Amino acid sequence: MTPGNELLFLALGGSGEIGMNVNLYGSQGKWLMVDCGMTFGDNDYPGIDLILPDLEFIEKRRRDLVGLVLTHGHEDHIGAIPYLAADLGVPLYATPFTAGLIAHKLEEEGLTGQVKVKLIQPGDVLELGPFTVTPVPLAHSIPEANALVIETRFGRIFHTGDWKLDRTPVLGNPTSPEALTAIGDKGVLAMICDSTNAFTEQESGSEAEVYPGLLKVVTEAPGRVLVTTFASNAARLHTIGKVAEESGRRIAVAGRSIERYIKVAKATGYLRDFPETVRYDEAMRMPRRELLILATGGQGEPRAALGRIASGQHELKLGEGDTVVFSSRQIPGNEVAVGRVMNELAVLGVRTVTERQAHVHVSGHPGRPELVQMYHWIRPELLIPVHGERRHMLEQARLGLDNGVPAALVQENGDLIRLAPGAPKKLGEERVGRLVLDGDVILTADGSTMNERRKLAYQGMIAVSLAVDGRGKLLGKPVVRPVGVPVEADREDFIRDAVDLAARAVQPGLSADKLHETIRLAVRRCATLWTGKKPIVEVLVVRP
Repeated sequence: MTPGNELLFLALGGSGEIGMNVNLYGSQGKWLMVDCGMTFGDNDYPGIDLILPDLEFIEKRRRDLVGLVLTHGHEDHIGAIPYLAADLGVPLYATPFTAGLIAHKLEEEGLTGQVKVKLIQPGDVLELGPFTVTPVPLAHSIPEANALVIETRFGRIFHTGDWKLDRTPVLGNPTSPEALTAIGDKGVLAMICDSTNAFTEQESGSEAEVYPGLLKVVTEAPGRVLVTTFASNAARLHTIGKVAEESGRRIAVAGRSIERYIKVAKATGYLRDFPETVRYDEAMRMPRRELLILATGGQGEPRAALGRIASGQHELKLGEGDTVVFSSRQIPGNEVAVGRVMNELAVLGVRTVTERQAHVHVSGHPGRPELVQMYHWIRPELLIPVHGERRHMLEQARLGLDNGVPAALVQENGDLIRLAPGAPKKLGEERVGRLVLDGDVILTADGSTMNERRKLAYQGMIAVSLAVDGRGKLLGKPVVRPVGVPVEADREDFIRDAVDLAARAVQPGLSADKLHETIRLAVRRCATLWTGKKPIVEVLVVRP
């Protein structure tokens, strides 16, 4: 698909899901890419930590790609860059803070110098083929978040990225109603807008409002306090630093990602007054009321710092009378993982505090009043919700139509939309998908490796090995080894049964393939009779 004299929109990620944001705009033979994010693995992806977007569509058209512009530095907007950007072969455009985060990621993957990153500032005008792109500062939970005004000969796009309205941001400048109104005055064909909090009736609230709530909890805590938040929420890191100083506590940082964000923030002019941190050994010798631990792991990730502290597998320890503050929003789908960590903390005698018990968090995304305000400022002809599950996007579309937006279009990953000329229209569906980072290898999420691993996780495996002579006669007894098959109490009896059936399946004169399949089916039937499961059965036939 090569764009003609038209303006196209295509999401490769982030529409119908929260995370993994990748959006494409096409016009006059060229494509512009906005963001390149990732998401995290869950129980559907055994052994997988990171999930990446499949960029096959644009990789096949990379000669027509004019650039990749990043709205901000959150993982769901830049996290796939170290694994996929080099193959695109185009410059990345990012503000200094976002560029610093990308540089660290590239360095960790040994890719320094292989991806060109060009610095941009708010108000800069980028001429990228048929697209003129201008970053517009918006408040968010990370420094230097920007919307993008994308101008083409077919109309002007306002791409919000992640945003909120914060009149008193801790870091950065507040959103400018005057600047946004001026953009709307020029006319906006379509607004591509964050839908995360489309069901939230209240404004997200200012980051400055979190300070009193956190200070009260930390000051009143009788023992050690651990505060967990998103590492990328630099404004919250600043707030926690102030709380530590005001409450007379020293800070120990647990989590490489927080250390990285603090380092990049200081290098780009933020968090300059963040307190000096203490080493783990020193922290454990301090009076309990004088320590504040800043840690990753608020989403229940077992290998993050909080998870390892809760399970006693970290140098930093918590116990009776200590407090853990979850200063972050629980991402939908992480409830079980977070609950597990909280239960482990409860066993230790640790009190947990969330936003339900105290005002220790505000969202970085717009609630309904903020969305309505943005509609009034920008006045788009068309609203296209992104960055949300299907229900979030549908709700934002309804909200926009109820508040003066003339039209709304709800799409999903892979829907190719013509925005202009003429009425907005879905032209078709392009292939999209997911990749998984498995160790150091990138695989398709629905390929043979992941399908086999899911089967192993759900059904288990049985390995069968045996030897036959040149005429196909069995030599000795087969060896059967079940792995992850529920035969614990009757393991030996099951193995004897499976060995007997495998031996009976050996018939002279069978071809190698037929013999292999006959043994496999016999052993799997045995397992099904014993357990009700259908495990993977791997057969090794040796012919001396």
